Amino acid sequence: MGRNVTRYPVEGYNALWHIYRTVSPWKGVKNFICIQLARYCPVLPLKNWIYRRTLGMRVGSHTAFGLMVMVDVFFPERITIGENSVIGYNSTILAHEYLIKEYRLGDVVIGDNVLIGANVTILPGVTIGDGAVVAAGAVVHKDVAPGAFVGGNPLRELKPSKPEEENA
Repeated sequence: MGRNVTRYPVEGYNALWHIYRTVSPWKGVKNFICIQLARYCPVLPLKNWIYRRTLGMRVGSHTAFGLMVMVDVFFPERITIGENSVIGYNSTILAHEYLIKEYRLGDVVIGDNVLIGANVTILPGVTIGDGAVVAAGAVVHKDVAPGAFVGGNPLRELKPSKPEEENA
């Protein structure tokens, strides 16, 4: 499965020069400040409050964001994360991408009990199913099935290692 994004062609300069036709500069500034506060905040309930109340994200109970997680500055309201999930240190969740001849917007949906490793980049328009595990450093450019263990760039299914007891 690919990504569920809506494409908006632009003419003239690259799409990023059209940013303020799609989002208010004041929204961008407010969101940037709130996101920076959340990135450095070590208090998980406060961090989730910032995401929910000031950015409009849907964040389930007991979901934990590691330090330095970067959520989409311009469209955080397009991000939904279920309950009891972990978003690893320094990961990035994008709901937009501005290219040369177009920009794309897409919702990101992360299910319940999902583990996102450190330094993962999640691109717009993907769904990560309940119970999935995304290995550190992965680029999530397509949907991830519930319960899957994925990683790498390009993203691929990985085999979980066997517990130590089975290797003895």
